[in-house]
Amino acid sequence: MSSDKPSYLFSVLTNKCPRCRRGDIFQSKNAYALKGSRYMKMHEHCPLCGQATELEVGFYYGTGYVSYGLGIGLSVATFIAWWVLIGISVNDNRVFWWLGFNTFLLIVLQPPLMRFSRSLWLSWFVKYDADWEKHKPQDPERIVKEQMGNW
Repeated sequence: MSSDKPSYLFSVLTNKCPRCRRGDIFQSKNAYALKGSRYMKMHEHCPLCGQATELEVGFYYGTGYVSYGLGIGLSVATFIAWWVLIGISVNDNRVFWWLGFNTFLLIVLQPPLMRFSRSLWLSWFVKYDADWEKHKPQDPERIVKEQMGNW
């Protein structure tokens, strides 16, 4: 293992565990493995440090807000880029071409955006531990094993 501290941004973008920033949190590296919804299946615990990925029942409901914000940010970015590069006009339907392009882009990028939202959400609640090999991860406070997967 390298003693260098892995980058926060790189670990979130590559869907790594926020505690060790090395272990994968998703079972599949491919965000487009859509068969059987494998692209969103997460490890229960980080394969390297043992950090739980679901801290409480319904933990990832909040990622809807993160995903919404990312979608709005992406839409604003494409709108500004379209305006600067092509221009916006209702007279010759350029604004409708942008709407179509933006809708297509949001649909195509939905799987990676959803995974990025989960990775980002988890990183806000689990802090990096430089000595993760020496310290045991904290047990989630509000987990009731009988209620897991019950929704």
